[in-house]
Amino acid sequence: MSEHLNSQLKDGMMTVEQGKDVSNLKMEGEGSREGSRRYQEAQHKFAENADVPKKAKEAAAALDGDEAGELERARRAAAQGKSAKD
Repeated sequence: MSEHLNSQLKDGMMTVEQGKDVSNLKMEGEGSREGSRRYQEAQHKFAENADVPKKAKEAAAALDGDEAGELERARRAAAQGKSAKD
């Protein structure tokens, strides 16, 4: 299971059963409707239920902490349509 899914499970944004469902998605190619629907649902659930101010403070701390360089590389890569590993 991906780090992102593990994070969602840990933060209570997703149940273990929902996590299993994500890994069973059919291959639909780029622009997966099912994947988009699930992503939208997860984002809405997070916005409604998570401690957003706490998460914002954690993100700000990461930007100022040891992860700053790695996060900046990832931001630049994403801006160019790449992954940080490319």
